[in-house]
Amino acid sequence: MADPEHFPEELWGIEDPRITYVPELKKYAVVYTAYTRDGPGVAMALTENFDTFERCGLIMHPDDKDAALLPRRIDGRWALIHRPVSPQGANMWISYSPDLRYWGNHKLMLAARKGGWWDANRIGLSAPPIEIPQGWLTIYHGVRQTSASSIYRLGLALFDLHTPERCLKRSNEWMFGPEEPYERHGDVDDVVFPCGYTIASDGDTIRMYYGGADSSIALATGSVRTMLEWLEQHGENY
Repeated sequence: MADPEHFPEELWGIEDPRITYVPELKKYAVVYTAYTRDGPGVAMALTENFDTFERCGLIMHPDDKDAALLPRRIDGRWALIHRPVSPQGANMWISYSPDLRYWGNHKLMLAARKGGWWDANRIGLSAPPIEIPQGWLTIYHGVRQTSASSIYRLGLALFDLHTPERCLKRSNEWMFGPEEPYERHGDVDDVVFPCGYTIASDGDTIRMYYGGADSSIALATGSVRTMLEWLEQHGENY
């Protein structure tokens, strides 16, 4: 729940939380978009029980969103994926921190493509990356502008396990897009937008929770193994 009285960066509300369990802290890191007077920024809160929260405030200033924390340190530093907007475009970046408060060593992870691609206009992280032996399997959204509207679709990318800013493979095609009536028509038409998932005890079955047309919450079930196989068939090595 937004708390603009004590956290003015939440004046216009909060949205799109992405939750990561951090074993080292024995806490969940909730990274979310806080709408400040100057636009959306990235904020973070820590919790053990989802009843009480330790708010950390803004960790990335506007205009920035679509962020999630990796569940463990990389070479001794925490890693945050986020999507700042600049004159160069809306691309996925990764930043590092020694203490979860101060962030630097910013690196471009993945850029929106140019031209008529499904992910040509802007891209951003969807749900937090999935750690598998091959790397960080990442669902990301791409937005294509049409004469009528914007279309949000999902693709896959695989990043190096030890150097997560290094993309190993990226899908040329989208794997999931708006098809059902509740995905195509709503407050914002033609949108599928996941921020979270669960993986079953078999380590493979994934249940992806996503927004449909900014008007409903939907569930899609799939397989991590099948997603990786699809990426192998439809992806390009980087």
